[in-house]
Amino acid sequence: MTYSDGDVLPERCFGPLTRTDFVRYQGASGDFNSIHHDEAFARAAGFPTVFSVGMLQAGYLATYVTDVFGPANIRRFKVQFREQVWPDDVLTCTGAVTSVTNADEALAELDLQVTTQTGAVAIKGSATVAI
Repeated sequence: MTYSDGDVLPERCFGPLTRTDFVRYQGASGDFNSIHHDEAFARAAGFPTVFSVGMLQAGYLATYVTDVFGPANIRRFKVQFREQVWPDDVLTCTGAVTSVTNADEALAELDLQVTTQTGAVAIKGSATVAI
């Protein structure tokens, strides 16, 4: 497939996310911070409930990009965490091509984001992919 500046990638949704999803990711990542699975701990820290480890959303975004372009074509992947993700949130991954270059290798620069069902931007990201 060919890509051009301004092309919009098909969106992909994940969720609704559950507390079990959060705990499973914690087990896989080794990040056992109680704020992500212990209701009382999260409330004592001033949060309304537990929330996801940010890297879970980053993983969904990485899956989105690799599903479109293939893992071998990822040259750079960067994320910035913006908002917490809560139990029952549905995440939508979106992306757009911002530029295409054809020097030594045909590359596309992507703007990426993960939003929740409320429209909150949980992650802003970017990537460079071989096309």
